[in-house]
Amino acid sequence: MKKWFVQGLFLFGLALSFLSGGASAQLPDFVDLVEKQSPAVVNITTTQEARRLKRGHKRIPAPEEMFDFFRKFMPPEGEAFLPPSQGQGSGFLISSDGYILTNTHVVDHVDEVIVKLADKREFRAKVVGVDSRTDVALIKISASGLPRVMLGDPNKLRVGEWVLAIGAPFGFENSVTAGIVSAIGRSLPQENYVPFIQTDVAVNPGNSGGPLFNMKGEVVGMNSQIISRNGGYMGLSFAIPIDVATDVAEQLKSRGSVSRGRLGVVIQEVTADLAESFGLKKAEGALVADIEEGSPADKAGLKVSDIILKYNGKAITNSIDLPRMVGASKPGSRATLSIWRKGETHELSATVGEIKDDQVVAATPEKKKSNRAGLTANPLTAEQKKILKISGGVMVENAEGAAGRAGIQSGDIILAVNNQEVSSPEELNRLLADPQRKSAALLIKRQDSTHYVSLRLDK
Repeated sequence: MKKWFVQGLFLFGLALSFLSGGASAQLPDFVDLVEKQSPAVVNITTTQEARRLKRGHKRIPAPEEMFDFFRKFMPPEGEAFLPPSQGQGSGFLISSDGYILTNTHVVDHVDEVIVKLADKREFRAKVVGVDSRTDVALIKISASGLPRVMLGDPNKLRVGEWVLAIGAPFGFENSVTAGIVSAIGRSLPQENYVPFIQTDVAVNPGNSGGPLFNMKGEVVGMNSQIISRNGGYMGLSFAIPIDVATDVAEQLKSRGSVSRGRLGVVIQEVTADLAESFGLKKAEGALVADIEEGSPADKAGLKVSDIILKYNGKAITNSIDLPRMVGASKPGSRATLSIWRKGETHELSATVGEIKDDQVVAATPEKKKSNRAGLTANPLTAEQKKILKISGGVMVENAEGAAGRAGIQSGDIILAVNNQEVSSPEELNRLLADPQRKSAALLIKRQDSTHYVSLRLDK
């Protein structure tokens, strides 16, 4: 027993020594990287002058302000103003003659941009251009012989590898934080053109626009935003891949704006249930939920319910891949689309257009019927169809059962079931009545968006 106890203590000590030595051996050393690269990282301070608001606007005080006490010092109603304000951010030099990358939200709509280098020199910067869709901005200072960063390839990043950020969180200049890549190609709400790099690097207000380095000392991303419940770092940081940022910067430098391709379609993710409904073996591609009349997609022969599987030969794993691919295409160029339509693969050719914002209108109801999915639907009047620019469809009055569980709401307009258009409540009932049908994909129009909803039908 004593012998076993002694052997156990020995093995425990050996294991502890191994784990301790192994852990310290694998921790990276950032010292050389920081010494070499930090001179090219800059601190950005912005100033916005006081602004007089238009007559009728009311000044909104800060929560902590003693509003009643200071009321007598304020201008009369209709002459309110916004006080001067300052902001902070980070950036990095991409050329020795003073071009700097940062975030749009750092330098947009400000009156003055001051850049402070690591050697304490300060320069007034000119905003060359900003792009709100990617949150990338290019600014310029008048100087030469400046240090600049080395650019890397974000496509070679691997989940789990170490990365490092340098910036000015809360104004603390040249602060260094490190972590790992948590995910790549991450999509965020309202951010269709950036495949974000997700990390657990500590990023806080003031880090915006700063560089994200790999262990080779190359910039692979630009820190852009965090997801937080309290406004501070919570382990979810997102960086714009540097190839996306430099492509935008080149366009801003050459012509002051960014040109993006467009097809004129509304798409949605292909879920496992939708894939089954359309006879697709794998949940992939981008499902076409709506097509703008006269758009490049319309002229190419694309139809609602088509699933775009490839764009110019590149597979679309997730629907978010398509806007990025199309956006990167030059307007006027030809693009090849591989689509899934009614159980078969087809090839279409489209002439890429130039992106612009689209608007769609909504409508109101009129009559009644019910069906197997738990839906009560009403027909649309000719006037409603004219306003909505649709030729068919029915309006949902009530949704319960399978429809309710799928999230269909009163006021939604059902345009199609799978690949078949719906023109009346009776036709909707007939399409859903087949007892052999276990699931169905309903094309729904809700306010200004159109998307498919997958139903698991009740027996």
